[in-house]
Amino acid sequence: MRLFLPTQSKIPENSCKIWRNSGQRNHTSAGLFIGFLACCSASEPVRAEVSGESRGNNCDSSTTGYSHGKKVYTDYSVIGIPGDGRCLFRSVAHGACLRSGKPPPDENLQRQLADELRARVADEFIKRREETEWFIEGDFNTYVAQIRKCHVWGGEPELLMASHALQMPISVYMYDEDACGLISIAEYGQEYGMDNPIKVLYHGFGHYDALHIPGKKGSRSKL
Repeated sequence: MRLFLPTQSKIPENSCKIWRNSGQRNHTSAGLFIGFLACCSASEPVRAEVSGESRGNNCDSSTTGYSHGKKVYTDYSVIGIPGDGRCLFRSVAHGACLRSGKPPPDENLQRQLADELRARVADEFIKRREETEWFIEGDFNTYVAQIRKCHVWGGEPELLMASHALQMPISVYMYDEDACGLISIAEYGQEYGMDNPIKVLYHGFGHYDALHIPGKKGSRSKL
């Protein structure tokens, strides 16, 4: 697992309403990845797909390079995920389908897959208790019981367990305002391979979306 946070980043204006996790949850991880990365709740699903070319009035979409030693991606597509408390699990489940060569799931199937993944993640915590209990603040059994609830937010510990449950690598990206593009801030499950990881976009303190970044020989994909 690798983790990196840009020193300069801006939450996109089109992200859903941000809820800080203080007071929203009775338990948090022990400071890993800024505590829990919360998935916000919204009254309507976020469906709009955002192209990398539309981000930032002062950005040259053809610019490529590095920021903070990380490659900057300006060619990407964001697949909007409903903010129903499942956004992390939905985003990962969506990416897992694409990585497996399956068609993108519709909202109902995405929800079903997200809930199934949540259950597998909770089971993975139990399976790996000796290696995970140390970074869980509070009672471990209570934490896992809460994670099983369908509207409880997930964060870094759940991403780590999801990579083990799926046996797939997962990469998390954020938008870097200075670089005018996306950079990778965290990687999980690299023991399962380095190529074509599941990609998710994290919007600061609020929300996860699914993400598509074309390969070297690919053009932009509109999923």
